[in-house]
Amino acid sequence: MNKKRVLNQPGFVLAFRLLVALLASVPLLVLIASITSQSLGPDPGQEVTESLGIAAFQLLIATLCMTPLKRWTGWGAWIRVRRMLGLFAFFYAVLHVLAFLQFILGWSDLWATFTKRPYILAGAVSFLMLVPLALTSTKGMMRRMGRQWKGLHKLVYPIAIAAWVHFIWQSRSDVGEMVVYGLIIAVLLALRWKWSGSRALIPFVRG
Repeated sequence: MNKKRVLNQPGFVLAFRLLVALLASVPLLVLIASITSQSLGPDPGQEVTESLGIAAFQLLIATLCMTPLKRWTGWGAWIRVRRMLGLFAFFYAVLHVLAFLQFILGWSDLWATFTKRPYILAGAVSFLMLVPLALTSTKGMMRRMGRQWKGLHKLVYPIAIAAWVHFIWQSRSDVGEMVVYGLIIAVLLALRWKWSGSRALIPFVRG
């Protein structure tokens, strides 16, 4: 049995999907372990909020990597885990927002926060655009929306950019990590442009 046939065996693909799900769960498991052992440092709320946000951002970038990986390797399983990675990204983003409201902001001072911390606005825009992608991620919604589904899900590109702006804006002097993430996003968008043209990056536009 050749290598390609082994990789496409249902059992192998299932094991791969389970492995990806486990890896996507690692940030949450590590965070839970840190909370249990009380090793989050002097500001646990801030640490929880930042960890959840970074996990969401990393998983969002991972979803953008799936198409290039499939193109380079010819293995369709990369695409099969893309939706799962996107839903994990949304899950962490929801926890990030809830943690921010609970530990940092409180639930009654949203407007003042937007005016005093404008980077929050970029994060809010990114999160709000992510919501319809999560709600329409099912196969049933794909069938109902038809061609419109693909146009909607191109929102992932401005979502990634807005999320990056959100993080680098608040990085202050320590921007090295965010610069690396920005370069990765830029390369992924450039590849998409090269392979499919500029229309492939514009939400709600066919192409």
